[in-house]
Amino acid sequence: MKAIFVKAKRRDRRAMHVRRVIRTTTSLPRLSVNRSLKHISAQIIDDAAGKTLAAATSTSKALAEQLKGKTKSEKAKIVGTELAKKAKEAGIEAVVFDRGFARYHGRVKALADACREGGLKF
Repeated sequence: MKAIFVKAKRRDRRAMHVRRVIRTTTSLPRLSVNRSLKHISAQIIDDAAGKTLAAATSTSKALAEQLKGKTKSEKAKIVGTELAKKAKEAGIEAVVFDRGFARYHGRVKALADACREGGLKF
């Protein structure tokens, strides 16, 4: 049980370090990525106002038909494309990428690349 607690604590510390660096260096909205074993979600957050400006997730019913039968990386690309579209509708062009505890590869990288292709700059 102790090893699980230490691992979770280390993961939280890594995520908070990434966020602390991001919050102190910019005034742009933050694109926060949350990755679980099955799903991925991302949201664009205005930290000054404490509001979510745009969000997309792989559990969304609107995307359910597109996501059916896809791999997790393919789902991340679709979620990234959807988030970029919603951000453009909200008038957001540039963000800061917050990967949280996750390393920048695999699904997180696929989501980031799809957002860039959709027109977001970071």
